[in-house]
Amino acid sequence: MPKLFKLNIDYSKRVFGLDILRALAITEVVFVHGGIVLGNVNVGYPWFRLIPGVPLFFVLSGFLIGSILIKTFEDNKASIPVIFNFLKRRWFRTLPNYYLILFLNIIVVYFGIIKEDFSQFDFSFFVFSQNLFQPFYGFFWESWSLTVEEWFYLTFPLLIAFVFLFFSYKKLKTVFLIATLVYLLTPLILRTIDLESSVLWRGNIIKGTVVHTLDSIAYGILGAFLKKYYPIIWNKYKWSFFVMGMAVIVYIINVDNIRWGDYYKIFSAPVLSLGILLVFPLADSIKSGNIHLVKAITHISVISYSMYLTNLALVASVIRDNFMPVGFAQSIVAYIAFWLIVITLSTALYKFYEKPLMDLRDRKRNN
Repeated sequence: MPKLFKLNIDYSKRVFGLDILRALAITEVVFVHGGIVLGNVNVGYPWFRLIPGVPLFFVLSGFLIGSILIKTFEDNKASIPVIFNFLKRRWFRTLPNYYLILFLNIIVVYFGIIKEDFSQFDFSFFVFSQNLFQPFYGFFWESWSLTVEEWFYLTFPLLIAFVFLFFSYKKLKTVFLIATLVYLLTPLILRTIDLESSVLWRGNIIKGTVVHTLDSIAYGILGAFLKKYYPIIWNKYKWSFFVMGMAVIVYIINVDNIRWGDYYKIFSAPVLSLGILLVFPLADSIKSGNIHLVKAITHISVISYSMYLTNLALVASVIRDNFMPVGFAQSIVAYIAFWLIVITLSTALYKFYEKPLMDLRDRKRNN
């Protein structure tokens, strides 16, 4: 990587184990999306299963946001100004990249650079409601998971404030647990109610609607709760949790879901999220490693949001629709080029756009 794209990362403020999980998540997502570059040359791609990237991102987001919210509400009352400040910081982190890539998606689809359905684009993409209750297709499809996260960022702290305001609970621990349970149970109930809705299901998997998927992030919130209020258990049994978690993950992504039937539709997502959560105590305890490995993994972790936004429509689809390889050798070259372009483009996007805006956010906070 040229020096121009080297990132000034403060490794002392990072948890290497969580960077490993984030890098693993984005690697799985890009790995799968890159399969479209190979066309029909390799039937059955990808050839092996990894921990699903998006569910891992969801649990990780919940864990980090939960930790921030606990600290925020310990230091301040759960008031509207405090919540707005929290949201403002999150929006500085997420919205500029999102709207930039949304604009670029509009360009590449409108001018026919990639073969997507421009009629699917409407105002809902600007307010993250494109899959609030119903799934969507054909335009900037990877944004479905971002809407889930944005609605969670918005509604979860508001629910905490609501419980504080209208109920007699005064301890943050109790209020936080109540809010977490609401988000764990509500999507589960909605999936049960909407079990027969053919529009919502792709086989046995829910089609990424916000209201049916929020519990995946709530498992990360539960992890932050357990780490904060039960640290002895969190640290003492980290290896046992890790073994159990990996067993659950391997089982749920390889199980014959036809035999589960409707139970798989309802419970597979929370079981997978719980398995992923059980990996976190061990990952959270890993603070360092081989310096070269740390640098490589942390780099991928830091640019992971940019990688998620750019890899599919702006790179993989452009290659597929304009430079489709013919034969095995061309496919391998195209696939390697795909990865190099994604990492280079995402590094530049982070360094020259995403990071400066976050620095501006931090300067505003300190002034």
